[in-house]
Amino acid sequence: MTQQSMTKTLTLQYLFDPLCGWCYGASATVAELAKHPSIELQPLATGLFSGRGARSMEGFAAQAWQADQRIAQLSGRAFSEAYRRDVLGAKGAMLDSSIATRAVTAVSMEAPERVIEALKTIQEARYVGGKDITSATVVAELLRGLGLIQSAALVIEPDEALLRLLEERTAEAHATMAKFHVQGVPALIVGTGDARQPMNASALYSGTQPMLAALGLA
Repeated sequence: MTQQSMTKTLTLQYLFDPLCGWCYGASATVAELAKHPSIELQPLATGLFSGRGARSMEGFAAQAWQADQRIAQLSGRAFSEAYRRDVLGAKGAMLDSSIATRAVTAVSMEAPERVIEALKTIQEARYVGGKDITSATVVAELLRGLGLIQSAALVIEPDEALLRLLEERTAEAHATMAKFHVQGVPALIVGTGDARQPMNASALYSGTQPMLAALGLA
């Protein structure tokens, strides 16, 4: 029996918001973790910046850009001038993840194994491409580009099943955050079976190997 076959699969619950800059900073590492044979990655959108959590970017853009530069230094992820100009600087811009959260939830129904791929595409469209991912039209086009036709349609016209799942997932995320005293995102809950505990997500910004080492899988 190989060492790999003896290794228990770790369940790694990843709590995020598509409009969280820190979550974007972690995106490359998260994408690699999703491919690891000893990790069962469970992405869970929290809806932190949707609904009552949404806010105007007015008066907040400069603070956001300052934080983004710190994230870029830590993670190596790009925050483009197009993002600064067309997203942060857009008149009437909102920090509202409702559409993007709907999108990744729709993908979880159509192709659950592609949630991280879709999330990464949506994040890069905002932070690199300077696209408005608060727009259903924009996000649906991104999903169509990935061949996720059903999900794209649901972004434009969500059905009852999607709305119900959105409500259930958001409630699950909030309950998980409360249970483990998690204040923000990204957040990681790790364990095997029913034994779970939160872990420091800061290793996500150092790359895949430091993160695997923190998980005992290096």
